[in-house]
Parts: sequence; C-alpha cells; structure tokens
Amino acid sequence: MDERGTLAGRTALVTGGDSGIGRGVVLSLVRAGARVGVNYAHDRDGAENVVREAARLGGEAIALCADVSREDEVEAMFAECSRRLGPLDVLVSNAGLQKDAAFTAMGLDEWRAVLDVNLTGGFLCARAAARAFLARPDAASVRSARRGVLGVILFMSSVHQDIPWAGHVNYAASKGGLAMLMKSVAQELAPQGIRAAAVAPGAIATPINESAWKDEKQADRLRELIPLGRIGEAGDADAPGDVGPAVAWLASDEAAYVTGTTLYVDGGMLLYPGFRIGG
Repeated sequence: MDERGTLAGRTALVTGGDSGIGRGVVLSLVRAGARVGVNYAHDRDGAENVVREAARLGGEAIALCADVSREDEVEAMFAECSRRLGPLDVLVSNAGLQKDAAFTAMGLDEWRAVLDVNLTGGFLCARAAARAFLARPDAASVRSARRGVLGVILFMSSVHQDIPWAGHVNYAASKGGLAMLMKSVAQELAPQGIRAAAVAPGAIATPINESAWKDEKQADRLRELIPLGRIGEAGDADAPGDVGPAVAWLASDEAAYVTGTTLYVDGGMLLYPGFRIGG
C-alpha cells in the first residue's frame, strides 16, 4: 500500500502516539503527508523522539500532553493542536492501557483505570473531534472536495472486542464497549459527513505486551494463536509495520465509503486457529 500523499495537507491527532502502535500510526500518517499531533500522558521524551522521527521522514509533528480521561485536558489538547497545525481532519483514538488481574482479585481501581482511559478517553476525544469538524467554517467546501467526508474518527480497538480474555476482563470490556461506541458514533454522525471506524490489532510487539514476545517460549505459544505464524510489527521510521498503513488508508479518501466497521489487523487470530484440527 502506497501511503504517499493520500493525506497531504491534512491535520491528524493520535492519542498515545509516543510509543508502540501509536508511534507506528503517527509515522504512517506522516508518510501519507499529514501534519500530526502526538499525544502523550507521561513520556514527553518518547513523544519528542517520535516528533524527531517524523522530521526525519520530512513531515511535521508536535508533542501534546494530555490525560485522555480528563475532559479539561482533552479540550485543551484539541484547541492547541488546531491552533498549531490547522483545522483537524483525522482523530486516531489510540491511547490505552492494561491493568491485569484475575477477576476475583481485580480491584475497583484497576477496573476504573482501564475503562477511564480506554473507553471514556475514546468518548471524550471522539466528541471533541466531532465538535471540531462541525465547527469548521469551510465545512461545505471540505465535504465537496473529499467525497462528502468532513472528518474521520478512528478508534484503536483489539481482537479482544470479540475474543474473551480471562485475566483481562477490564481490558476486554473496554474494547467491547469501544466497538459499540464506534458503531453508534458512525450511525449518528454519518449524515453530517463524519466517518467513524475501528482498527483491531491482534498480537503486535509493543512495550505493553513485552513479556509475551521477548521470551521465546512464550512467543512460540503466542504464534500458535496466529495462522500467519508471526507476531505483528508496530512500525517505526525505517519500516511502516502492520497497523499504521491500515490506519492511514482508513483515514484517506480511498476509504470514503467506509464507516461503522472494524478492520482487523491480526494475522488471522480471529479465525480461532485451535479449530484447524478437529472441532
């Protein structure tokens, strides 16, 4: 997939863009020509590194600090992004976290922390993006030039919006909720020219799941769950990885008729490979 130029002149904001999948997404959007706001909650150095990588690719990016679970910080971030990079065209709501525990041992704080960032954060950022799109004084001309599309909201979900995950009920619940949030937003906002969709990665090698792929025995067990036989790559300045190009395509006019659906980037994990023998 050739990403070059498909988002030229557009402004995107990627939450949790300082590392992992978010970093790969930022760099794919930059390759496609977008100016990108790189959100981070704590790791300013990580975000600034991504900004430098974007510059090395010939693109423009800025670091933006905000906790996506806090309404005031989200509103301030969106205002700063538009002020510095221009009117927003694309949101990639990617920020997420895990706090794993057995169900009977899971504390309310662990439940709330994950839902606050993964689901409430998605709501707050999507609402801010939709409001920004609808407030554009040039909305009519934007829609005319972009096959009827005023703005794009993309949620970073997971195969665990569909696959139950013992020991991770807070995470799985947050992603299942995110899938229905996406569909409802897409249904409500489509008449106003706003597309919403989700990308659901499977096993992607990132810092959040390092323990599952750095140990070779664990990595072998993980690969057994993936029909294509490899763990996905998050991407960097040297290689686009597996998720970023999919996001860049969904954000572009090439996907102008795509809304309310999830694109799975999982190497076939959702095919339940255990059923290849027997069943």
